[in-house]
Amino acid sequence: MQPAEMQPTETQPTDTQATLKSVFGFDTFRPGQAQTIETLLAGRPALAIFPTGGGKSLCYQLPALLLPGLTLVISPLIALMKDQVDQLQRLNVAAAKLDSSLSGDEARAIYNRMEDGSLKLLYVAPERLGNEGFRARLRRAQLSMLAIDEAHCISEWGHNFRPDYLKIAAFAQELGIGRILALTATATPAVAADVRAAFAIAEADHVQTGFHRPNLTLRVHRCAGPDRMAKLIERLHAQGGGATIVYTTLQKTAEQVSAALGRAGFNAAVYHAGLKPERRSATQDAFMAGEVPIVVATIAFGMGIDKADIRAVYHYNLPKSLEGYSQEIGRAGRDGAPSRCELLASGDDQAVLDNFSFGDTPTTDALRGVVAALFGAGEVFSVSRYELSRDHDIRPLVVATILTYLELEGILRATGPFYAGYKVQFTTPRAQIYARYNADRAAFLASVFDAGKMGRTWLTLDPDEVAAQIDQPRDRVVAAVNYLEQQGDVTTQPSGLRHGYRRLTDPPQADVVAKLAALFSKREANDIARTARVLAFAELDTCLTAALVGYFGEHLAGPCGHCGPCLGEPGGALPRAAAGTLGDAERRLVQEVTAEDHAALTHPRALARFLCGLSSPALQGRNGLQRDRRFGRLGQLPFLRVLEIAELAKSSR
Repeated sequence: MQPAEMQPTETQPTDTQATLKSVFGFDTFRPGQAQTIETLLAGRPALAIFPTGGGKSLCYQLPALLLPGLTLVISPLIALMKDQVDQLQRLNVAAAKLDSSLSGDEARAIYNRMEDGSLKLLYVAPERLGNEGFRARLRRAQLSMLAIDEAHCISEWGHNFRPDYLKIAAFAQELGIGRILALTATATPAVAADVRAAFAIAEADHVQTGFHRPNLTLRVHRCAGPDRMAKLIERLHAQGGGATIVYTTLQKTAEQVSAALGRAGFNAAVYHAGLKPERRSATQDAFMAGEVPIVVATIAFGMGIDKADIRAVYHYNLPKSLEGYSQEIGRAGRDGAPSRCELLASGDDQAVLDNFSFGDTPTTDALRGVVAALFGAGEVFSVSRYELSRDHDIRPLVVATILTYLELEGILRATGPFYAGYKVQFTTPRAQIYARYNADRAAFLASVFDAGKMGRTWLTLDPDEVAAQIDQPRDRVVAAVNYLEQQGDVTTQPSGLRHGYRRLTDPPQADVVAKLAALFSKREANDIARTARVLAFAELDTCLTAALVGYFGEHLAGPCGHCGPCLGEPGGALPRAAAGTLGDAERRLVQEVTAEDHAALTHPRALARFLCGLSSPALQGRNGLQRDRRFGRLGQLPFLRVLEIAELAKSSR
């Protein structure tokens, strides 16, 4: 993957030490940082697996200042991008982020800095690579390095697979970027191998530091679900203060726990993705400033939170995976002082965690519909992921995964994403724009704008329709609009993101559907197995620390001596409430909903999702099913049990 022209830089070790001190204010590197930086400065790709809080970001921020061009940082975490850019700007480092919150003028200023070489670090989400205008601008910039945060998302069998991440390797090849840094805190050995293969990273350039943090005390409190609140209050009193995060699985649980802590006299705030952005920001700012000591949150909180003095992380519910658990407890004790990581473990959480996995698995009918739509679209076609999701009741991320699988199987080849339309607002009068160009170019621009539909303030352009009407290539139309935006003559609002494909082979559709169904079944089984590993961890009567770091490939010479079992606390089975049963009332509920013949609930699996409270595009539509009082009424029951009775109800009609 490394281009032949990529040569090692002339940077000397003294330059890295001087920059470390003068810009970042550190005297020495943390473990693994120097080796990673030296690898990058030598022109080779690297993989850095450091625990949460281990200093991963410095590994690309420092060499970015020593390399001649732009470093592009890909991160799925908007909050992390904001925090890091703010911090770099305070250090007088030329850094910026591109996201949908920017105005047209702000985005243009960043594009100009990309091209004139004054910008050193640019943070973007992986979806930004699908913007054809952005890709064109990158080709004009001098790209020296690509940094990929949360790189474990590349592995399709990892705990947080994101299909857009699979595109990054091809993107790097397309732009000839050989100096690549893949970063993660949660890669198992198998996932690390996937990441190395994707970016041609040599094993010698895989840098991994230890996950064992002696200042963290891991404990498990096995308690029945109804007893957890009292146990949490007891532990908070015993803690005696300090910044604390309490993690819950569901948003409604976070609200309930926060309210209960408030009634118990604690100063606690709630944080989850269902709150308005301004409230989330206010909570985060208050926590960082020490004004609110306790935040009760879903996993939406904490990514990129660089607060050194968090004294405790409690898991009110079981985490979904050991990878997630490791990330979340890693936010405690970054200052090296003793900190507690305590899990209030109840077996009652298993059904909720497993049901999330079942909710992502598409029905065979839905897969059949998607495949038929794709194969019936011709050899060269484009699709809207949103429309496929809506039309076939499959979550958007799952639709993206289907398309990615078809690419990996060699059935489809992506020809590139594009926008179906643009809204254009003129900031410079048209006559002044035309006057800057020769007669041919001015006539071309005039023909483009005349082919659009003018509203009160915005001109709507469909590039395909415009290209056909004026007999010019679509690419030329789009390039003209993007160029005028770059010059500050227009503001644009792209819309209708579509993904282009070419079908390479024509296998039997039934075979394709069967293979996709098998793949999703395997993913579902893997997710269920992750939950089972969490339960097994919570029941251990041996060293918790050794088990956790062992999962990530690290071996401790002996017990840690500071976790619950090492301190003499017993292990054992998690308490569970009596297994939920489908009694007469529950069966009547299933029959009642079945008899209503909702189009969105035709398939037994769709009916089971509704009853278990698992959202899907069909339930979010105008039919209001997600607002129905019966939505989620059987959420406390295992999904497969509800699915079984749904199948019986459907078959009896």
